[in-house]
Amino acid sequence: MDWREAEQQFSDDVTGMNSLARMFHDSADRHPDRPAQKYKGGVYDRSLASVGGVDEAPTDGYATLSYAEMREVVQSLATGFRALGVDTGDRVGLFSDTRMEWAQCDFGLLSAGAVVTTVYESSSPAQVRYLLDDPGATGVVVENQELLDRVLEVSDSLSIRFIVCIDDLPPEYDDEEGVYTLGEVYEQGRKRFDPDTFESWLDETDVDDLASLVYTSGTTGQPKGVRLTHRNFRSNVNQTYRRYGPRPDKQSGFPTVDETTQTVSYLPLAHVFERLAGHFLIFAAGGCVGYAESVDTLKDDFQAVEPTTATSVPRVYEKIYDAIREQASESGFKERIFNWATGVSREYYRSDRPGALLKTRYWLADKLVFSDVRQALGGDLDFLISGGGTLSDELCTLYHGMGLPIYEGYGLTEAAPVVSTNPPEDVKIGTIGPAFHDIDARIDTSVVPEGETADTMGKLGELLIKGPNVTDGYWNKPEETDATFTEDGFFKTGDIVHKRPDDYLVFRERSKQILVLSTGKNVAPAPIEDAFASNHLVEQVMVMGDGEKFISALVVPNFEALHERAAAEGVDLPDDDYAACDDDWAHETIEAEVASVNERFEKHEQIKQFRLVEEEFTEENDLLTPTMKKKRRNIKDRYDRLVEEIYGDDERAEAAEADD
Repeated sequence: MDWREAEQQFSDDVTGMNSLARMFHDSADRHPDRPAQKYKGGVYDRSLASVGGVDEAPTDGYATLSYAEMREVVQSLATGFRALGVDTGDRVGLFSDTRMEWAQCDFGLLSAGAVVTTVYESSSPAQVRYLLDDPGATGVVVENQELLDRVLEVSDSLSIRFIVCIDDLPPEYDDEEGVYTLGEVYEQGRKRFDPDTFESWLDETDVDDLASLVYTSGTTGQPKGVRLTHRNFRSNVNQTYRRYGPRPDKQSGFPTVDETTQTVSYLPLAHVFERLAGHFLIFAAGGCVGYAESVDTLKDDFQAVEPTTATSVPRVYEKIYDAIREQASESGFKERIFNWATGVSREYYRSDRPGALLKTRYWLADKLVFSDVRQALGGDLDFLISGGGTLSDELCTLYHGMGLPIYEGYGLTEAAPVVSTNPPEDVKIGTIGPAFHDIDARIDTSVVPEGETADTMGKLGELLIKGPNVTDGYWNKPEETDATFTEDGFFKTGDIVHKRPDDYLVFRERSKQILVLSTGKNVAPAPIEDAFASNHLVEQVMVMGDGEKFISALVVPNFEALHERAAAEGVDLPDDDYAACDDDWAHETIEAEVASVNERFEKHEQIKQFRLVEEEFTEENDLLTPTMKKKRRNIKDRYDRLVEEIYGDDERAEAAEADD
């Protein structure tokens, strides 16, 4: 049976159509003794541990909760939230970084009939006010004292009745009205829990009830609250599970998501990608989620949890590769071996029929390099999922060649979120896979950027989608909702894709981010930026040129690698990063890398001018969203002086235009 037909027909105990709370509790019934959560010690002052709700985890080690134990926590929290006055349909904010208690509170609130509205841990007081006021939240769960103070700072203008803190609080908060610890909520719930009453709450929730308001990360403008029902999320769990679950047609060796799956969660659960792929899907399947301390501790956390899969965004995969390469560069011999091995991996993966010599070279590369890389990531990884942006073909091929296949997919908050992803049986690097079988994916060819034509091999244009996982619109924004749907009910994604004859989709660019040069040429910045992903001298690139005569870029160098190159060439490069950006040798060195990348693109797509910038784009400096997408407007504003230098010099602009 063809995998597409098998996917469409597949069903088991995991698939179904019920509320998210019922989905979790059914899974706990099937797997009471299996591990559900792994949590790290020595990181948090967990109020649940203070009251015996969970055991203290060993310092720098992990403890485990079974499904039966996690269910008891969820039931007690649901009852405790009800005791605080939470009723069916009430909106309650979740304002925390990704951790075990986020998941427990999510299922606890959903079990109590509440609507969970998400707040990013990095949100400023002004953003917190908006994200709690817009949905009319009656309460909020915060992670710690710092986030509690952030809410208290703006609470006078909000209608919240209670604030629950996940961590323990110092005594000065004892008399703060309406403030509780999660441990206190758990204790009250444990005392009051009644099985029949709890079951009635689950029965009251219909699949078409609102489950969550997930606010878009706001790369442009004010975030919008996407209305997502239990049906939206549940449908996406089914869709994803049918592609990656243990279907009977799958041959031995193909990875699956099932009750043996273990994952490490570190992306923001406030974002819909991690909430579906690293939360709802895994718990529905009966797998285990381990929670990383932070992105900076991933190596240790991977080795401790030993995941079989993980989901991430391209920027993290780039960082992991950079860390692997950096470790190899500590020794000149190791660096040469690493560079040789990565070349072999690409050649081996791209070869349809590797000969004996290539097989031998690959065996040696695996023994010397790749086996250590896999071991550094826990030793048991079957596959990785990439979403939330484009991953360069070169880097994706390298991971596959190292025995760490990355399956690229595509989604957006409004689709809860997954629309398409590469199936393990038929991976096609450079694509985001075919859409799930019950999603109608159409291409509006009228939105093809000016100057381009629909591809003769398929269709090029804006992706339109309709399916059971797609939202019905935005909270309190009827005009934006109407503008986002076609007359026949298709959601307009705003993304330009190429739909191939085999139905695989190739992401081109956000339609709003297509750069239209003053010459009339259209340029998609993402492929150009992705071309630098595995460049050891370049950390980040942002391509510009909308309304201008030529393409330019702001380039963040990898300063450590740049200094190593300078030392090897006997160049005295300034230690200060700002001064290094003005250094002629540094500019010439990066210029050579830019020229190499330019060879891959048409003349009008090539970077004609660039400037080096000293500061990496991060969430902390407000140049990346929490899901690591570039805030292009913020970056341009931050470096407006350099942008003016590039485009304000008429002589240089004319010279660049002449090159075209």
